[in-house]
Amino acid sequence: METTAEAKFHVLAVDDSLIDRKLIERLLRTSSYRVTTVDSGSKALEFLGLQEDDSTSSPTVSSSLSDNQEIEVNLVITDYCMPGMTGYDLLKRIKETSSLKNIPVVIMSSENEPSRINMCLEEGAEEFFLKPVQMSDLERIRPYIMRRKSVEPEEQTQLENQASQGELCSSTQEPSEKETKGSDNRGKRKAIDEGLACPQTRPRCTVTA
Repeated sequence: METTAEAKFHVLAVDDSLIDRKLIERLLRTSSYRVTTVDSGSKALEFLGLQEDDSTSSPTVSSSLSDNQEIEVNLVITDYCMPGMTGYDLLKRIKETSSLKNIPVVIMSSENEPSRINMCLEEGAEEFFLKPVQMSDLERIRPYIMRRKSVEPEEQTQLENQASQGELCSSTQEPSEKETKGSDNRGKRKAIDEGLACPQTRPRCTVTA
């Protein structure tokens, strides 16, 4: 696993071919990206803080994340054909994980198969690049990273607004309950006062001569 010098955006590149891995790393570094390269889908999951449960095929978030999790991943670019876990499998794992599903994923392949391309795009891949990847291809990934960066503050603002609205609703409900109780007490007091104010009927005395 190799990480280049610090840059603004961080890309995780996944490819079992050393030559292709070095090529994509060089292109990304030339484009001023910070790059981490791994040679398998399982190592990519580990870097993202996921582990596969042996009893089930679904990934679970690791309870003891490594120091790598302090490094935010802004985009994942992965080869399609890899031994063990394919790029399509890795794509599915990422999109099935709530904490990672918004990370853009780009698939690379040396085979131009429309059915494969459509399958990956339908599963949530942003792009499907044919190898060898060119600099013009990488110019197309920046909008996806920028879009995710712009969405994050909006999501945070929505959460804050929802929390504020919840507090506002609870605060408006409390006075209404107090007013109801106060109204009931006033009604009871009024009834008591009216009862006390009722004139008492005295028996009339009859004087006989």
